[in-house]
Amino acid sequence: MGSAGLSGAAVVLGTLSMSPAMAAANGGNGYIDLVEEVSPAVVFVEVTAKVQNANSQSSPLNDPRFEEFMKRFGQGMVPQAEPGPRQGQGSGFIISDDGLIVTNHHVIEGAETVTIKLADGTRHDATVIGSDPLTDIALLDIEGQDFPTVAFGSSEELRVGEEVLAVGSPFGLGGTVTSGIISAKSRNINSGPFDDFLQTDAAINRGNSGGPLFNMEGEVVGVNTAIYSPGGGSVGIGFSVPSDLVTDIVADLQDDGEIERSWLGVQIKPVTAEVAHVLGLTADQGVMIEDVVAGSPAEKAGLQAGDVILRFGSHDIADMRDLTRNVASESAGTETEVEVFRGGERIALDVVLATRSDKET
Repeated sequence: MGSAGLSGAAVVLGTLSMSPAMAAANGGNGYIDLVEEVSPAVVFVEVTAKVQNANSQSSPLNDPRFEEFMKRFGQGMVPQAEPGPRQGQGSGFIISDDGLIVTNHHVIEGAETVTIKLADGTRHDATVIGSDPLTDIALLDIEGQDFPTVAFGSSEELRVGEEVLAVGSPFGLGGTVTSGIISAKSRNINSGPFDDFLQTDAAINRGNSGGPLFNMEGEVVGVNTAIYSPGGGSVGIGFSVPSDLVTDIVADLQDDGEIERSWLGVQIKPVTAEVAHVLGLTADQGVMIEDVVAGSPAEKAGLQAGDVILRFGSHDIADMRDLTRNVASESAGTETEVEVFRGGERIALDVVLATRSDKET
């Protein structure tokens, strides 16, 4: 729990006290200064879109296999019973003084109009520069100058237990602030190939989608995206896209509105404990190639079905998402060394990646 929850425990139990060092650290005013600093750059995102079939939404968190697990909190965006416009809402934050805004892909997916409401109450029509359904990140733009901004911090440097603040518009209540900690890092919730979520117990609910998660320096370390919630409300388990991934996606979208990912051209599966034992590997070593696509970079490099990919470039491969992320992060045309285990030996092959379209790896 965050400091608010700890304070409540102190009142009930009467046994919790602050050391002088802790009292000096927050100056006796909690998060007041931090909230005043960052809140002006957090925005309310309103969307109008045409009715679509419910199954047509393409967010990676919309897979029916995970409906019982994931309860998305981008308000609305649900088809109405009768034809007509549908309304959606979420949160976002300004990253440049000329009006660039980050939010979630699923907040603006299928939008005909997007309107941004600033903390000062002013409203602006927004243009969608681009979005990426695989990471659930979108980049918007509003006209104007001298907007308040926030900056990204490093999600890699976060430590489990570190305090964080979530700011957004749950249920349309703009400027709502909640506190908590980083509960875990690198969470895989089976929503897509780029799962690497931060987990937090800061309360986030419907409408918080796309809003920022701040560290105590006022830097954005995550974009709030999903919650575990059997009943649809916050139960203290929320997930944020880590800032180190977001900054890469935003830079790519800002360039031309598109995400360019590379393609290797293999179908892969995990290495089971039994197979690893037979091969003399450990259970966390590598992924096995099931099939190689004809004419793909993998085939041209000499990769074969049955190979176990142990390393891609400088990165050890422990599971399927490791390979997917590392392939996608390399530029098309890049030559990369791939180490595979084949016939009891480790073999190094050079592969030149191609541009990915709708292919997985």
